[in-house]
Amino acid sequence: MRAVVVSGPGEVTVTDMPDPAPGPGEVIVEVSSCGLCGTDMHILGGELPSANYPLVPGHELTGRVVALGPGVTGPRVGARVAVDPNMPCGACHYCRIGRGNLCDDYRAVGVTHSGGFAELVAVPARCAYVLPEALSDAAAGLVEPLSCAVHGLNRLPRRPGEHYLIYGAGTMGLMMAALVRTAGAASVSVVDLNEDRLTFAKSFGVDAVAADAEAFDRPHGFEVVIDATGVIAAIEDGLGRTRKGGTFLQFGVSDPARKASFSPFAVYNSEIDIIGSMAVHNSFQPAIDLLASGVDLDPLVSDVFPLDGFDRAVAAFKAGTGRKIHVAPKGPNEPNEPNEPNEPNELNEGARA
Repeated sequence: MRAVVVSGPGEVTVTDMPDPAPGPGEVIVEVSSCGLCGTDMHILGGELPSANYPLVPGHELTGRVVALGPGVTGPRVGARVAVDPNMPCGACHYCRIGRGNLCDDYRAVGVTHSGGFAELVAVPARCAYVLPEALSDAAAGLVEPLSCAVHGLNRLPRRPGEHYLIYGAGTMGLMMAALVRTAGAASVSVVDLNEDRLTFAKSFGVDAVAADAEAFDRPHGFEVVIDATGVIAAIEDGLGRTRKGGTFLQFGVSDPARKASFSPFAVYNSEIDIIGSMAVHNSFQPAIDLLASGVDLDPLVSDVFPLDGFDRAVAAFKAGTGRKIHVAPKGPNEPNEPNEPNEPNELNEGARA
């Protein structure tokens, strides 16, 4: 099979490698598409401590089951599935208290185990969720990132009639915008430095967009501020725009070595709740159900590249062009010409696992 292999930081090739064989409890998925994410950028750059080289990256994958390993009774061969990449150990303290997304022995498809930027991938059968056949290819490839957004939403208080500020008009920021609107937000404002993304955000139903949150007329701040970028400047600015008694959600992923500055007194004196959201937690099936119910996120997929165009997909991601970028190992069903790259900006969305 053909696959993307990262041998080490900055060492990326598309090459032939042996087809995987399913082990006990595993299924083989023929990958139809796999989304490119900030986590993949950290893996390519050697910035993710948990990455296990050499590695086939890719954790936002969907496809069809083509083989079953010993002991597997479902899903059946031929089933269309989305793969939850997270593989908690089930035995550590956090798994035993029901917080598997915080597992001490973190393992994930595309991070510690071979992932979806390949024609075939072996995954635990328990991680393969059967999809409705009517779901579009674009929607199928969005299940994993949407499940992260659903978990992020579940971490918020969700009081109807509140005003939300989101940093980042990439896929994750716009998914959060769509979800908080359904949860009863009075308004959703989005900040990004990419004018094309802001234009799309406006067409996607966001109430107000700007390159600087100072442009919004909210003298008392926002009840809920969400960072979907992982950019330190955005995080620091967002904390300062969270109203008294409000909530700040750290949803984007920053470089582990970076630090943000804030005033502990302001957090104390203004009773600001600071919340983190890590990956997926009991949110994969709800994400599928949302898409199956008619929640239309297909416009978020802007570009589909073939596997041999992986380098172009990465270049487009780094340049901040388009929105969600998918890689189709067997080739896109229809030709999809990528957008022309823009100059990189500092408000690209952060990684999600």
